[in-house]
Amino acid sequence: MSVQTPQKIAHGSATTLDQQSLKGAALLTLVIIAAILAGYHETTWSMVSIWERSDTFAHGFLIFPFSAYLIWEQRKYLSTFHPEPNPLALAVLGALGFGWLLATLASVQVFEQYFLITMISAAVWAILGTRMAWALAFPLAYLLLAVPFGDALIPPLIDFTADFTVRALQLTGIPVYREGSFFTIPSGNWSVVEACSGLRYLIASFTLGTLYAYLTYRSLKRRLAFIALSVIVPIIANGIRAYMIVMTGHLSDMRLAVGVDHLIYGWIFFGFVMLLLFWIGSFWREDDRENDNTEADPHPGSRFNQGSKGSLKSMVLTASAVLAIAFIWPVSAAYLENRFSRSTEPEIEIPGVSGKWETGSTQISDWRPKYIGAAARFLQNYRGSGGSVDLYATYYRNQQQGTELINSENLLVPETQPHWRTIGESTRDILLSSQPVTIRQNQLHSPATNLLIWRWYWIGAEKTASPYMAKFILARNKLLGRGDDGAEIIIAARYEETPDEAVPVLQAFVDDMMPTMTKGLENAWER
Repeated sequence: MSVQTPQKIAHGSATTLDQQSLKGAALLTLVIIAAILAGYHETTWSMVSIWERSDTFAHGFLIFPFSAYLIWEQRKYLSTFHPEPNPLALAVLGALGFGWLLATLASVQVFEQYFLITMISAAVWAILGTRMAWALAFPLAYLLLAVPFGDALIPPLIDFTADFTVRALQLTGIPVYREGSFFTIPSGNWSVVEACSGLRYLIASFTLGTLYAYLTYRSLKRRLAFIALSVIVPIIANGIRAYMIVMTGHLSDMRLAVGVDHLIYGWIFFGFVMLLLFWIGSFWREDDRENDNTEADPHPGSRFNQGSKGSLKSMVLTASAVLAIAFIWPVSAAYLENRFSRSTEPEIEIPGVSGKWETGSTQISDWRPKYIGAAARFLQNYRGSGGSVDLYATYYRNQQQGTELINSENLLVPETQPHWRTIGESTRDILLSSQPVTIRQNQLHSPATNLLIWRWYWIGAEKTASPYMAKFILARNKLLGRGDDGAEIIIAARYEETPDEAVPVLQAFVDDMMPTMTKGLENAWER
């Protein structure tokens, strides 16, 4: 007995040290995460401010607590691991930081936020090691739902909801006249706007559905199947909701479901649909979660007594390397933004072409695009033998969030516009300066006027209609020290019956005026 007692004591001491080492590693990791969020405070605050002002993304306040709870629930299982710092994760962290830098230079806020969240996961991987990071895979991945993403889904969701509603009305025997997302039935006029797109329902369903699938099922197939349903069901349910609201208004002679009450009906209906979805999903639940964590562990040799431990010194060194690598990028972003910012204000002058396009004194309509934060604006009418064209140019310099060329708040027709509507959008291949370019084409309608719009971005000597390519060019130019000047060119012509009537006028205009427009923008760039 006297021989065995020291061994027991030694074993107990080792266990205590192991637990202390794990607690120290956890505390160190939390400090590093807090430091990264603080170091990237502008990106962090951009997420928090959206959670605060938007009901659609208010769930963001719950994501970090949910993730922390999921980790806490696994604390006994995690206590069987020991930290093993992984230098490979530092390279991944560096790549993610560079991605954040490009997103910042291009002013793509959602990418900045995604890169920041993934940097947190990379930091955990670097400090705690591959096996522990794998054990924390879902809680870390769940943090991605804190990013306020979804605005890009609004147009297709609006289109689907409008298609579904119109088709359902037609099957019901109600005649419908449709223009874009606006449609008219005998009892009144309706439109599918942003609030009716179903984005809120989709995000809420996906957030809850993902968590439910993780907590309820063990098999990957069932989890993915339920997550897929949590995406498909709210989209279809929103179409049914929109149809029911229109029918309620129609059958009540437009007395019910025509104001804010239809949003209330929508949330009640959505709550019922989600309860039904979870109830159906409960029939396939897997409550036997014994050995679940063990089976999910692809590296059983990671237990305390089966692997080599990372020392406290190695964890501290890795944590220091994480901070050094992480903080390179905000410092670089600040340097590039300050170095290449310009204090001069651009001015745009685009005269007419003698004998072809003379400047006019009045525009062809009262329509004006809504663009915010532009450093310079240009609006001019031109009249030629083939017709009349309005030219709009918005010029941006020293671009930042809220004052950038590509911004979701830059709109051809805002929802508050009293009488203008966007009734069609597509792309078109045309020639600009004898070069084939794909531009965006929009049809606008008011009670008095129909307009065909062509528009594209001008960034230095490059032209593109793709906002994604434009962002890439802007990031590349800033990274290479070429500045961030850019503009959007919008030309508009009237038509009576079909948009094709305006196509020859607009094509003739760009054929004759493109050299002059390019020269005017280049002069503004050189100021």
